[in-house]
Amino acid sequence: MGESSGESATASDPQYTGSGSLLFPQDYREWTFVTSGLGMTYRAAGASEADANPSFDNVFADPASYKSFLKTGVWRDKTVLILEIRESDSKVSINKGGHVQTQLLRVEAHVKDSARRGWAFYAFKPGETEAKMLPKTLSCYSCHDQNGATDSTFVQFYPTLAEAAIRGKTFKTVNH
Repeated sequence: MGESSGESATASDPQYTGSGSLLFPQDYREWTFVTSGLGMTYRAAGASEADANPSFDNVFADPASYKSFLKTGVWRDKTVLILEIRESDSKVSINKGGHVQTQLLRVEAHVKDSARRGWAFYAFKPGETEAKMLPKTLSCYSCHDQNGATDSTFVQFYPTLAEAAIRGKTFKTVNH
């Protein structure tokens, strides 16, 4: 099924239930790994609830959208970005320092779908197979609109994609 932009549907395009909930993309860990962050927070430094063992944020992009973005610096319609949030620990097995990823806390999806009013957020708890769209009144929407370097996404934290956005002239510098 073709898109109006001339792009073809892919196996990783978002799938929804009849009531509009997003189905959990079971194979997202086979998608393109974009980046990982440790202890990322939007609050003042030192205000994290888990400073001793900060969480890891792993970001994955569906392969078709990743490839398209590298070429154009623009997210295609039907893009799915996954944020996987995991706990960390520093005393695991033979590890004497640093942090390793442990238990899955939640998975969030950021989906660009023009048929559903553009970008939307969904949050899955471990084991959930579907999630309702988070209300557009939540601060995540305005934060991404104001602080996302490209198309309401935080490519400023994704070195490979930041380069593509700069080449594609879609990157805006965000400093606070």
